[in-house]
Amino acid sequence: MVKEKPESVRLYDEDGYRRRAACICVRNEAESEVLLVTSSRQPERWIVPGGGVEPEEDEAGAAMREVVEEAGVRGNLVRCLGVFQNEERKHRTSVYILLVTEEMPEWEDSQKIGRRRKWFPLKEAIEELSIYKPVQTSYLKMLLPSNNKLS
Repeated sequence: MVKEKPESVRLYDEDGYRRRAACICVRNEAESEVLLVTSSRQPERWIVPGGGVEPEEDEAGAAMREVVEEAGVRGNLVRCLGVFQNEERKHRTSVYILLVTEEMPEWEDSQKIGRRRKWFPLKEAIEELSIYKPVQTSYLKMLLPSNNKLS
């Protein structure tokens, strides 16, 4: 089931790219495990939680809101990993690292569309995203220790 947001307003930057924000949710400071959620469009696939920036909202606030809605977690933003561009979908996503401090037993998307979440070892998460979400794969590869890069 696709999540409908009838009152949402899409914001665009000066180049016409849709503004988005996402969080790579990590379990600890080692950043060796990440939380992925099922896609609303293809529930058998896993994705990094994120979505559009709303009016009167900055990217960090949007990222925090999206993880509560999509993954049912709260935590502390550690840092901004960067802004990633998706040419195919014509959007730019500000990606943050979120150290998770709370996992809610139920959350908005789990109740409305049956979304699930799952912790993955970093390398498994990269493999999971590599075919269908190459831009998201590039976020996660930045967390690999420099001496242990995937080929």
